[in-house]
Amino acid sequence: MNFNLTNKNTTRQWRALIALDAKQFDILLEVFKQSYLTLQGSTLKSRLMNDKATYCINNERELLLFTLTRLKQSLTYDALGVMAGMDGSHAKKTQRLGLRILTHALCVLKHMPARDIDNIDDFKAYFSDIEELIIDVTEQDIQRPSDKEIQKEFYSGKKKLTQ
Repeated sequence: MNFNLTNKNTTRQWRALIALDAKQFDILLEVFKQSYLTLQGSTLKSRLMNDKATYCINNERELLLFTLTRLKQSLTYDALGVMAGMDGSHAKKTQRLGLRILTHALCVLKHMPARDIDNIDDFKAYFSDIEELIIDVTEQDIQRPSDKEIQKEFYSGKKKLTQ
């Protein structure tokens, strides 16, 4: 299986796979290509021609699709590798490269959050001109601390249903 979207015709299909529609993907792709060139010093196509090897990811479009698919679907590297026709360790290396390029592209587009927000006032100031902000508040499992006082910091107040 190769990574392309030629048979994905509807916005629903695009969003289901990578959380973007075709138009958003194309905008991001242009900046992603520039970021690849900036960080790697040449295009992916020219690097592949110089290597004279065959790879599962043949251009920046496929690399971006590969990266966004991993982020949206939360596939294991082995499963992602099966889908892309590579082994799991190569999928991890490819994902690491894709994330580096994507991070740079999102910084260029000013869609990466500031890392120096330490309090609510900084947060409000940074996002003051944003109309709508979506925050992922998915809880992350952690090991329960043995100290009762520290446990209180991590208590969500939700009761689990028992049957």
